[in-house]
Amino acid sequence: MPLWPLEKPFFDDQTHPENVLVAEDQGQVVGYVKLRPASLAYRKAAAASRHVQQVHGFAVDRNCQGRGVGRLLLEAARQEAVRRKARRITLRVLSTNSRAQALYRAGGYHVEGVLEGEFFIQGQYVDDVLMALDLTAAK
Repeated sequence: MPLWPLEKPFFDDQTHPENVLVAEDQGQVVGYVKLRPASLAYRKAAAASRHVQQVHGFAVDRNCQGRGVGRLLLEAARQEAVRRKARRITLRVLSTNSRAQALYRAGGYHVEGVLEGEFFIQGQYVDDVLMALDLTAAK
């Protein structure tokens, strides 16, 4: 996935500071996860999907990958979703990002669907994989 464009604001009308969990190491941000109500994408269904939180952004500094930062962020997102009384968390990940998919699977997420050829990135069509975590299951 391309890096976040520097000219694009990180916070906007759909990304508020209270929906971003941050990992830091010695005062430096090394990762984040954006967790927001899924209903932001479907405003008319807000009441019907109140029980769903959505990971809408997740990143770990390349120099910190493989050190457990991603696992800690996913656990923090799970805890926050439970605090918000959610029953599930959903996310989308590129099919080419096998490392992220492995991290999500290790965190209890499973594949619920695939949008084939959803993106055209660097000259190739890439699938978008929908994954979800059931928060009602015993941990």
